[in-house]
Amino acid sequence: MFRGNHDALRAVLTLTKASMNLLFEEGSEIKAATLLAQQGESWQAQCIHGRRIKIKERQVLMQFGSPDPADLMEQAIALARTIELPFLWECASQAEFYFVDLANEYFGVNAQSTEKAALLFALQGAPVYFRRKGQGRFTRAPIDQLQAALAALDRKKAQAQLQSEYETLLKAKHLPAVFRDKAISLLFKPDKNSVEFKALEASARALGITPVKLLVAAGGIASPLALHEARFMAEHFPRGRDFPALAVPSVPVDLPLADVGAFSIDDSSTTEIDDAFSVHATQPGQWRIGIHIAAPALGIARGDALDILARERLSTVYFPGDKITMLPDEVIGLFTLSAGQVCPALSLYLTVDEASWEVIATQTCIERITVAHNLRHNLLDDIVTQANLNTDSGDYPCKSEIAVLWRWANHLHEVRQKARAANGLRPESHTRPDYTYTLETLADGDTKVHIVPRLRGAPLDKIVAELMILANSSWGKMLADVGVPGIYRAQRGWGAVRTRMQTTPAPHEGLGVAQYAWSTSPLRRYVDLVNQWQIMAVARHGITAKMVAPFAPGDVSLMAIAADFDTTYASYLQHQNTMEQYWCLRWLQQEERTRVSAVVLKESAVRLTDVPLMVTLPELVQQPLARGTDVLLDISGIDEVELTVQARLLEIFNKTGSENMEDPESVVPHMHTVPSEAAP
Repeated sequence: MFRGNHDALRAVLTLTKASMNLLFEEGSEIKAATLLAQQGESWQAQCIHGRRIKIKERQVLMQFGSPDPADLMEQAIALARTIELPFLWECASQAEFYFVDLANEYFGVNAQSTEKAALLFALQGAPVYFRRKGQGRFTRAPIDQLQAALAALDRKKAQAQLQSEYETLLKAKHLPAVFRDKAISLLFKPDKNSVEFKALEASARALGITPVKLLVAAGGIASPLALHEARFMAEHFPRGRDFPALAVPSVPVDLPLADVGAFSIDDSSTTEIDDAFSVHATQPGQWRIGIHIAAPALGIARGDALDILARERLSTVYFPGDKITMLPDEVIGLFTLSAGQVCPALSLYLTVDEASWEVIATQTCIERITVAHNLRHNLLDDIVTQANLNTDSGDYPCKSEIAVLWRWANHLHEVRQKARAANGLRPESHTRPDYTYTLETLADGDTKVHIVPRLRGAPLDKIVAELMILANSSWGKMLADVGVPGIYRAQRGWGAVRTRMQTTPAPHEGLGVAQYAWSTSPLRRYVDLVNQWQIMAVARHGITAKMVAPFAPGDVSLMAIAADFDTTYASYLQHQNTMEQYWCLRWLQQEERTRVSAVVLKESAVRLTDVPLMVTLPELVQQPLARGTDVLLDISGIDEVELTVQARLLEIFNKTGSENMEDPESVVPHMHTVPSEAAP
């Protein structure tokens, strides 16, 4: 085997009259040029494309007379492709060598300039076989490293072939079998180095669609509905929605039994019945009104397994046709305020003067109550109307109690509106309805959606809303008065739409109350459970409660809970909105509605009249219409994956609009009787 010697190398770099061209290295690139002049170790040369350059002697790899630089490069590159790298590796010295030496060994002692250059290109282009040690100098790769690298190349080649096969199927919108169990992870938690991900990305790019749409079209995801559900589950419930096996807490039986027959007001679908009411006359002209809240804090302690579980979920998730509860059904069943049961409760009693409807006295009790009735909105809203209440008409359970609560709720509402006005806010408006979504499974397995409006501010709705606001405000004040921290919702100095969670009391200007601590839904919101622990500590220990409460003043974990809840709750509400938007799109198709009425909200946004769906009309940017303007739209396309509607403006009915139209961002519903409502 030939070994390079330095004298021969120096001879190669000695300029002769017959050698007018140079092969040199610039950066890591091999180039050829025509020599023009030499000054010491600096040579002037002209590149193939006419550019003149200076070359240091140390850059020159080889000098040659013919062919000309352009032909040499072309011929050498072509010849390099024919060189058998395994054989070249066998020919190479085990020691460091110069490419010219190996060229003379491979092609023969009198190797031509083109052959030498070809071998250099082959060496440069085969890092698996040869290691570069300097300009023009190489050493062959050790056998073990070579074998490992060749195996890796084989794997890469096989992966490229497999990727090509996957792409062929995907472009035809057929799902490769291996994708069936990977579709969700490919979209939401992909390994971007995997063959499957690369094939999906390349196929989607070639088709001009998103990977999401391609997987839905190919059957990797059963439907757009499954896609939206899977996206949410992958982010928030990656281990699934089922609960681990946990010990069910015991229900306290040694609490005093209150002499009340309480009743709740909820939708028929509600299983987490958090609140109930009672009304009793204490003396002529006075009422003792009880607000009774389910008390899971009596069975769940800070730091136990159920607390850790509730802390992880933070809230029940609501969406049309289903929900993911914060607590297991077995625990909910123990503490929910079901009719005919004696249930533990945290009760707020308020003695009210009927003449002025002012609160004379309050009392917080930890007790058991008898629940007499679970009243349901969908069964009573058409009967318990303002007209019937004003005329004492109709026949329904708890009629006299509801009449008292209705009159008091109106007073509470007026007080809050005065407080809102003092903060520079307009009175609350309830002109826009809420909607109830019901999913019906048809005989053919398809699903029909029923979207039914329900006007907010109806008597039963208003009673629950006002009494819950009062309880949350009253208990928030009780915590503040004794210095026990809680989690408050504050809204101050930001107008009427932004709220923030914090651990110190502050006004909630949107509601018109001095402080507001969520406490009335402990079965479905973790902050309510936390606040219930704190409230119970005050109810038991009074002014010394901050010494024994689960969360002491300054406890940083309480602040962490508030921050985590805010983020998670917003994500849950976003999922609810996403699913409601999806079912609105399904409703449009189900009802074959291609022309729909809508009302202008702002800029290019309009809201449909029949269902709560927002649609963007880009043409309104150039043709702005007043807020509240009624319009007619033509629906030309619906995308259930992207949740978008293609629509154009057909007709304008009233160009003046209505400035008094309710602002959807300034409304403050209570999220109590209707779980799908946004919370204040």
